[in-house]
Parts: sequence; structure tokens; C-alpha cells
Amino acid sequence: MTATAAEHESATTRHPQRWVILGVICLAELTVLLDNTVLNVAIPSLTRDLHASTADIQWMINAYSLVQSGLLLTAGSSADRYGRKKMLIAGLTLFGAGSLVAGLAQSTGQLIAARAGMGIGGALLMTTTLAVVVQIFDNTERVRAIGLWSTVNSLGFAAGPLIGGALLDHFWWGAIFLVNIPVAVIALAAVVGLVPESKNPAGDRPDLLGALLSTVGMTAVVYAIISGPAHGWASTHVLVAAAVGIVFLAGFVAWELHIPFPMLDMHFFRNQRFVGAVAGAVLVAFGMGGSLFLLTQHLQFVLGYGPLDAGLRTAPLALTIVALNLTGVSAKLLPRLGTPGTIATGMTALAAGLVAIALLGGDSYPGMLLGLVVMGAGIAFAMPAMANAIMSAIPPEKAGVGAGVNGTLAEFGNGLGVAVLGAVLNSRFAALLPAALGAASLPAALAAADGPGDRSRVADAFASGLQTSQLVGAAAVLAGGLLAAVLLRRAERADAPGAAA
Repeated sequence: MTATAAEHESATTRHPQRWVILGVICLAELTVLLDNTVLNVAIPSLTRDLHASTADIQWMINAYSLVQSGLLLTAGSSADRYGRKKMLIAGLTLFGAGSLVAGLAQSTGQLIAARAGMGIGGALLMTTTLAVVVQIFDNTERVRAIGLWSTVNSLGFAAGPLIGGALLDHFWWGAIFLVNIPVAVIALAAVVGLVPESKNPAGDRPDLLGALLSTVGMTAVVYAIISGPAHGWASTHVLVAAAVGIVFLAGFVAWELHIPFPMLDMHFFRNQRFVGAVAGAVLVAFGMGGSLFLLTQHLQFVLGYGPLDAGLRTAPLALTIVALNLTGVSAKLLPRLGTPGTIATGMTALAAGLVAIALLGGDSYPGMLLGLVVMGAGIAFAMPAMANAIMSAIPPEKAGVGAGVNGTLAEFGNGLGVAVLGAVLNSRFAALLPAALGAASLPAALAAADGPGDRSRVADAFASGLQTSQLVGAAAVLAGGLLAAVLLRRAERADAPGAAA
């Protein structure tokens, strides 16, 4: 059988051990996602034991996400060219080695470097896991498989603080990294024995300049988004990073249009199916990332819960996603409503959940719980449909690049959600804050408050800012869902038999 025929067969037939393989790669994926959030609960321990400054803590957290987001496209392209199984093995090895170094780190510099190394492994794992799913499942089962893959994404973000808190109750901070090692070893053995190799049969030449431009550009843009709230959006620090990112990404687009073997074929963006799914994916991540950022503050600063209790109370969002995807409810919806209808339904539910939290969850948890469940249902419906739409719009031999695009959109959307909704919150809070307090942050305003009356006004101003930002997020998500649905519907009509050429 030729390489091209083998590739075509992998896209249209079922691998006999596909569900076992899915379990293996989801285990590998979970370790990567946990490390996006697990470090947050260890900040007090790291500050005490490693004498870490605020800047050190920020770099410990950001080194992982910056390296991972910057390398996703390059990692996906490498997987297509050199073999997805090879890159999956390399990712697990790097991630496990980085976890070992991080767990045994004796200084902040060592920990930051280890986290960056883990980010390289994480980029390889995030792209190869989704690419392998596309290869081993046929069209009839792929949506459900991607739904389960998406479930692990949501579970990882939600479970990170809970698992980290449980470990820190019994062990020192290094345990949150060392626990990755046995998982990585088990996943590595399973990948070697079970996962089939696949790669692009065309043997495209490596696009080294494209890899450099995309990595620097994405890293700079994500860094600007992450740094904005701390340094100020108009600061030289943020503007320079954003400018560097835009210049390098513009150079990346120009280069990819110029060469015969591009890492990312820019002609994909002429495909309305691809563009519609891209728009929806960014705004789902925008709504989910931004709302979770706001919810954590709401639960702790307004409703008075501790960090672990706040984490537990956001869990219904992830549990709803897990329940709907494990039972196959979201996968069954797609054949009935079609991709545009499923995405519109999911994004509308996500927007409705944000509105419910804004209007009903301001003073008590039950209203917030309703919003979290509705949001979870919306994400469970929309995310697998959009990921499948993106991967379906890209040729199977480019599955790694498709997974890189999907991962990059998620990282960008999450960062954008935190940045934009956080800016709305801060602007509204500052506008409503009593002028006599003269503080723009909630802790500073509470410290400056004189008596219960002032503290109550500060809390009310913050709650109002949260409500406004949730409503802005809901409007953006709803608009994005409708736009994605319209573009996907047009693409389906254009592709229908008998459509005008």
C-alpha cells in the first residue's frame, strides 16, 4: 500500500484499538492541562520556600503558557512531517524530564527554566494528541472522540487547583510536578506499544523561517495580552511586545504565501467552513477563559469563599461538560442539528449561562450554579463541533497543523478573554468606586475603606463591575456563535451537490 493510500485509509477507517488509544492520549493530554492551573495554588509555598518575588511567580506561571502557545503551530507541522507518534513520544519525554527538574528545583531560575521545558513538551502533546484522534477514528465516530478529547481539556483546567490543593495539604510544593512523572511513564509505554505512526506522505520540506516567525510572533502577542493587566495596556512594555508580535506574524503570513511548502497554508482562510469554525473557537475560549477568571474573583472577593472552596464551586462547569460528552449527548446532537445548528445552540447556551451568572449569581451561589451548568452544556455542544469543523476543513495529511491551529486559537481566546473582560471589570469598578478611597484594585480599596459602609460600597462596585464584564462576554460569545453558524451554513450550501460553481 502506498503512503498516500495509507493516509487516506487512516482518515476513513477505524483503528481496532482506537478507544484504548484515545484513553492513552487523553491521559497524556490531562497532565499537560493540569499544569496550566496547578501552580496557582502553590504560590504561597513557592514565595516562602524559594523566596520568590512577584515577578518570579509571574514568570513561573507564564513561562509554561508562553512557550507552549508560541510553539503550537511549529509542533503541529513537525508532527506532520516527522511522524505524530515520534513527536508524541518526544513530548512525553520532555514533559516528564521537565517535571522532574521542576520538582527538584532549588531556585526560582531553575523552576522557570524547567517550566519552559515542560511548555515545549506540552506543545508537542497538545498537537499530536488531536492529530492522532483524527487519524484513528472515521467520520462516524470522530465527533464523539473529539468530544471526549475536549472533555479532558475542560477537566484539566478545572481540576488543576483541586489536585494541587490536595497535594499541598500533605506534601511540599515539588509534589505537584513529581506526580506527573509516573503518568508520563505509563503514557509513554502505552504510546510506544499502541499508537500507530502516521505522517504527511508528501514529505514537505521543513519551513524553518516560518517556524521562527510564528513562534516569536505568537509568543510576543500572548505575552502582551498576559502583561496588559499588570503593566497597563498603554505601557511601553506591552506596546513593544504587541508591536513585535504583529510585525512577526505579518511576516509569517507574507512568507507562507510566498513559499511552495508553507507550514500553514493561508488559502485555508478562503474556506468559509474553516473561517467560521475559527471565529467560533476563539470566542468560546474567550467566554470560558474570561468567565472563569472573573468567577474565581467573584467567589473569593464577593461571596467570601477560600481558594479551595472557590475551586470546588466552579467544578459543576467541568462536570457538566464531562457528563454530556461521556454519555454521547453532544455527539448525538450534531447529526440532528448539523454543524452550524450545533455551534449556534452551544454558543447561545454559553451566552445564556454568562447572563444567568451576571443577573442571578451576584449575591448567592445557587444563581451562579445555574449559570455554570448552562455554560457547561453550551461548551459541551459547541467545542467538539468546532474542533471537528476545523480539522475537517484541513486535509488529513495536515492534521498536526490543524491541531496546532486549534490549540493556538484556544490559547489566544483564553488570554483575550482574561484581558478584555478583566479590563471591563477594572474600568467599571474604578468608575463606581468612591473617590475618597483613591484605589483602583479591590484589595487596596478595601484596605483604604473606613468602616463597614465604605467596605460595602467597595464590594458593591466590584460586584457591579463583574456583572458588566459578564454581560459583555455574553454579547461577544452570542455574536460569535451566530457569525460562525452563518459562515458554516454558507459553506455547506456552497459545497452541496448542484451548487453554482
